[in-house]
Amino acid sequence: MEGSVRLEKNNNIGRIHFYHPKGNSLPSALLKQLVQTFQAADKDPEIRVIILESQGKAFCAGASLSELKKVKTPEEGTAFFMGFARLLNTLRSLSKFVLARVHGKVVGGGVGLVSACDYAFATEASMIKLSELSIGIGPYVIEPAVSRKIGATAFAQLSLDSAQWKTAQWGLDKGLYAECVSNIESLDRILNEKAKTFAAYAPEACHELRKLHWKNTQDWENLLPQNAKITGRLALSDFSQKKIKSL
Repeated sequence: MEGSVRLEKNNNIGRIHFYHPKGNSLPSALLKQLVQTFQAADKDPEIRVIILESQGKAFCAGASLSELKKVKTPEEGTAFFMGFARLLNTLRSLSKFVLARVHGKVVGGGVGLVSACDYAFATEASMIKLSELSIGIGPYVIEPAVSRKIGATAFAQLSLDSAQWKTAQWGLDKGLYAECVSNIESLDRILNEKAKTFAAYAPEACHELRKLHWKNTQDWENLLPQNAKITGRLALSDFSQKKIKSL
């Protein structure tokens, strides 16, 4: 498999590190491995809080365009976008808080991934873009997560401005990021401090509080697969196929 996902743990903190050479994009195999790794970390009694991180210039480039170019049928398209649906529903159902270490740009499905984390730390380099509309589809699968985090008005602005980057400060102002700092050193310092604080809390109290934070999202089990089907169908339109193949 191109790319990797690994889990490290130390002092009750689990670190899930993902990597893909194409801007940390997320092909199906990597999405599946992320789901499995989050589930493993959630079941591990030695882990009390989870950090999600990556390496390279971008935090996450979203869906793998290389894989999307190979999609030929609506069923294949639905299956591809179901990878994101399963990942978001996995994050929603965890018992432990997830902190995102966002060190660089975030695109498309990556914005949904950050939105589904409980607390996101960013640097000024962590610009944001939902580029789906510009290639003839839309951020349908991730919409519930993004709207839950930043609100419907900000989501509408972000999804319509599909060719424009939003600054990290915009992400902070809208609530996508909980904190935004100037450099990686500051990012790691405040992230590690927060992780230690969270890891010291009572696990059962964290579990119950997280359920409260995620209340009224049970319909995602049906909603996200429905949205994956819509996205998979639109990805096969003439407009989308021309756009995707030109990238």
